[in-house]
Amino acid sequence: MNCNSKGLPPYSVLMSVYAGEQPEYLRLSIQSMIDQTFRTNDFILVCDGELTDELNEVVSEYEKEYSEIFHVVRLEKNVGTGQCANIGIEKCRNEYIVKMDSDDVALPERCEKQIRLLYSNPALDMCGAFIREFDTDTNEIIAIKKTPKTNDEIHKYARRRNPFNNQTLVFKKSVAKRIGGYTTVKRCEDYDFVVRMLDSGAKGENIQEVLVDYRVSKSNYERRQNWANTKSFVSVRWKIFRMGYSNIIDFLVPCAAQMLIFILPKSFTGKIYKRFLRR
Repeated sequence: MNCNSKGLPPYSVLMSVYAGEQPEYLRLSIQSMIDQTFRTNDFILVCDGELTDELNEVVSEYEKEYSEIFHVVRLEKNVGTGQCANIGIEKCRNEYIVKMDSDDVALPERCEKQIRLLYSNPALDMCGAFIREFDTDTNEIIAIKKTPKTNDEIHKYARRRNPFNNQTLVFKKSVAKRIGGYTTVKRCEDYDFVVRMLDSGAKGENIQEVLVDYRVSKSNYERRQNWANTKSFVSVRWKIFRMGYSNIIDFLVPCAAQMLIFILPKSFTGKIYKRFLRR
């Protein structure tokens, strides 16, 4: 790896966007990655199917202004988050891949801190950090989602829940390709990916500070009560149990909690989420 003036190796940014995204959110998200204290030399944006004219405007603007680093992959049809990630991984030219959602905002030192952690600890294959959830309408801080620090704590946590905030995930391309990348599961693909990475022997760590601001709206709570989301939630955890990674209690406890959220009135969902799930 060739290191830059900060003594760190280069990294690739991987983001995907679809037609339902808001142009102003996409712009803020891309800009937050462009403005990092340690800038990428390879930004991969996968367009998941046809975009709106407004979104295309944003994409074209960055394509023109940052032509040396900003590379766009346009897909003819929508294939979903997991397959977009696989396509993007193939296009990334660096070993370290920094994932970013198209509506969140990275703090300026996010990439420098995460790449420094990985580079200074060669045994680590992936890392994450805390996220700060904020209300997209009021900008009010809702909660900080904390994740376990050490590899042992991450393994234990992963038996029931994703031990990484996906919005902060950084991983080695070679290790991701070794496990076959993301699978075809439609939802909870990030949790599935992380567990397969860990199960393959990959080691991880979470930086114990906020590095990404995560946008939350009413639709987030509604998705948690969506049957398709609930079905996928249970399906992925069943798969993890069948792999032998978790036991039957690890399978039943989170699934019971998800079913409770599914059947409760919508007015309770946000309160429960804020009060108990994001402390």
